[in-house]
Amino acid sequence: MTEQLVHVPKMGLVVLVGISGSGKSTFAQRHFKPTEVISSDFCRGLIADDVNDQSATPDAFDVLGYIVGTRLRRGLLTVVDATSVQPAARKSLIRLAKDNDVLVDAVVLDVPESVAVQRNRERADRTFADQVIRRQREQLRRSLRGMRKEGFRRVHVLDGVAEIDAAVVRRERSWNDRGDLTGPFDIIGDVHGCIGELRSLLGELGWQIDVDDAGAAVAATHPEGRTAVFVGDLVDRGPDTPAVLRLVMKMVLDGHAMCVSGNHEAKLVRALRGNKVQTSHGLAESLAQLESMGTDFRSAATQFMSGLVSHYVLDGGRLVVAHAGLKEAYHGRSSSRVRSFALYGDTTGETDEFGLPVRLPWARDYRGAAVVVYGHTPTPRAEWVNNTICLDTGAVFGGALTALRYPSREIVSVPAEEVWYEPVKPLVGTDDREPSTLRIDDVIGTRWLETEHAGKVKIPAESAAAALEVMSRFAVDPRWLIYLPPTMSPAAASSRNGFLEHPEDAFAAYREWGVAEVVCEEKHMGSRAVAILARDADAAARRFGVADGSSGMVYTRTGRSFFDDPTPLVNTLRAAVSDLFDELDTDWLALDGELLPWNAKALPLIREQYAPVGAAAGASLAALAGVLDAASARGLDVDALRERTARRTGNAAAYREAYRRYVRPTSGLDGVTFAPFCVLAFEGDTPVLTKDHRWQMETVGRLHDSMITPTRHRFVDVRDADACADAVQWWLDLTAAGGEGMVVKPLTSSRNAQPGLKVRGRDYLRIIYGPDYLDDLPVLRKRHLGHKRHLATREHGLGVEALTRFVAEAPLWKVHQAVFAVLALESEGVDPRL
Repeated sequence: MTEQLVHVPKMGLVVLVGISGSGKSTFAQRHFKPTEVISSDFCRGLIADDVNDQSATPDAFDVLGYIVGTRLRRGLLTVVDATSVQPAARKSLIRLAKDNDVLVDAVVLDVPESVAVQRNRERADRTFADQVIRRQREQLRRSLRGMRKEGFRRVHVLDGVAEIDAAVVRRERSWNDRGDLTGPFDIIGDVHGCIGELRSLLGELGWQIDVDDAGAAVAATHPEGRTAVFVGDLVDRGPDTPAVLRLVMKMVLDGHAMCVSGNHEAKLVRALRGNKVQTSHGLAESLAQLESMGTDFRSAATQFMSGLVSHYVLDGGRLVVAHAGLKEAYHGRSSSRVRSFALYGDTTGETDEFGLPVRLPWARDYRGAAVVVYGHTPTPRAEWVNNTICLDTGAVFGGALTALRYPSREIVSVPAEEVWYEPVKPLVGTDDREPSTLRIDDVIGTRWLETEHAGKVKIPAESAAAALEVMSRFAVDPRWLIYLPPTMSPAAASSRNGFLEHPEDAFAAYREWGVAEVVCEEKHMGSRAVAILARDADAAARRFGVADGSSGMVYTRTGRSFFDDPTPLVNTLRAAVSDLFDELDTDWLALDGELLPWNAKALPLIREQYAPVGAAAGASLAALAGVLDAASARGLDVDALRERTARRTGNAAAYREAYRRYVRPTSGLDGVTFAPFCVLAFEGDTPVLTKDHRWQMETVGRLHDSMITPTRHRFVDVRDADACADAVQWWLDLTAAGGEGMVVKPLTSSRNAQPGLKVRGRDYLRIIYGPDYLDDLPVLRKRHLGHKRHLATREHGLGVEALTRFVAEAPLWKVHQAVFAVLALESEGVDPRL
């Protein structure tokens, strides 16, 4: 017998219908994966340990419904293996499909009663009488007559054993699933009959337009093989709807374009088919223009518009195009509810004072991974909102016709030739809408972050809660918060006499990691500072969405502002780095550095922690020395104790001197400087990832301003013993003069090496480990750096991830997931002295 092709939806529900013994389970095993098939017998066994326990059937079908509904919600093909010969049983399954906006097919296995009876007699697990088969057979016969009207997309009837055995199941994707098309695409906003603007825009995009003898555009191709995607609303309101349809229809026919339906096409089709509709919003003009085109053109246009799908899923699911947008749960789905959302948006059912539908701001809450491109609601300019963008910039209302080049995300617009249709309602931009807000569930709870630069990172719920506590209480405006700096591991403990940390151990580590050249940067003793600076307030509003007149922010490594009023510091820094805006051709910069002196931020810490320790040590040891002198005068042998006390007195003095070196008088910004050592990001680039440290040092080294403290540095080939020795001496001289130490970094980013190792000076380490730490070196050398280094690598990757997402104009919530993760990881238990 020839093959019996059975086409089922690639994503959807398949209901196997047949009497007991018709071969449903065998059919399912032959044509579907085991995980795709949910049988009533299996569910009975789950809840009763007996697949034939009919008393468990109601509970079993509750379980079956839950599993099926969950799989459909997740977009998985699901096959139900149950008799389903009664309409009521099928109705509940059809409802599950509709609730999850997927297609549902029925496959009927219709075998003679005698075959089913014989098969059941041969099965030891079947104990019911033959009349059960007879009753099921009669129910199936009655069902077949009306099954196609129950809501199935298709009902496939396989008549007899031979047809069942010859069946070949083919999975077919839905019409909106074109994930195989990867572009590049030119996605074009609402045209509304503006043929002149469409031709101009296609020209700007590099398309070659073919014209007929009368000069009318009849086709278009792109020399680079790009595909145009129209977001719908080709028609109504504008000067020449037929010309637009002629061109777009031919582009689609030739395979050079795709088009989704807009609400105006849907209404125009109803009117052309003679349905009673209100001829408002430009419909009357379209009907009049089409009337002169002849019956053949109107028929072709009607067929074209009626065949337009609600939305397309493209590029492996990374791009969705729908006329009015589409929330994530509807991507790739098929139902009247999905089509309504795609054509009209998320509406409340009410109308505003202009008589237009009140729409809910679905894009503000969008959290999907796919880019959603749409039109429908005219705005003054195309702007990204949570990975979505509206391309309707009101061409017919005198605005512009706009396209998005994908995947480059370049926006291209041409101005309207004139106001073709007066808008009923003023165009509303995103600045005039309710501001986009972050949601707590974007960052709270246990989550796994999939990142390009840090891999897969787990953020425990308790760590996320700790980060949220800090951010919500103390952080700056979150729109500035695009990066947090990572922690850094020290070099391995040194075995050299009198040293806990030494540069040679850092050089040895990088040699072992395969790094040939490093940069040694002076480690400033200040407060880590991230400076986000915009060229002016307009740039800040445009790029960061901060429209309060501010033009930047400088914050700590936990996201707090350094001063109650950051404006003077921001303005002073902006002036100091102003040359970089022009040099890098950008309107904003993100810089990493240190704010000096240490006491500019840490004065309370110095007063409450370090100074009391130094004062107490000085007073107590001086008193102890006096007691010991008196004891010695009385002839007691306290020489060893006196020697130890003298040594500890010297240590205490060195401890006080260590922190005092980093304290200098300040008043407001007087005495405050900024030491930049990295250009983190600017418009279109993330130098922290794409540039080496030679470029970094040269770039920040060109800044000459009283506000800027340079970062002394040197480049070292770690394979060259003499170069390493010179760098060690440089470090010794630096720390002897009061420097904190240095940071050693690979010249270029390396996934196999630490992003940096700090090597702190002997005297500075007194602040960290206490005045007498050199006496405890054997114990302190037993420190374990594995966790610290793993933490440093993950936090560095997350910081780079946040910046690259921001530069790529990802939604702020995606940027913040990476930013919050850095702070969340900081709550992990690691020795704070490392």
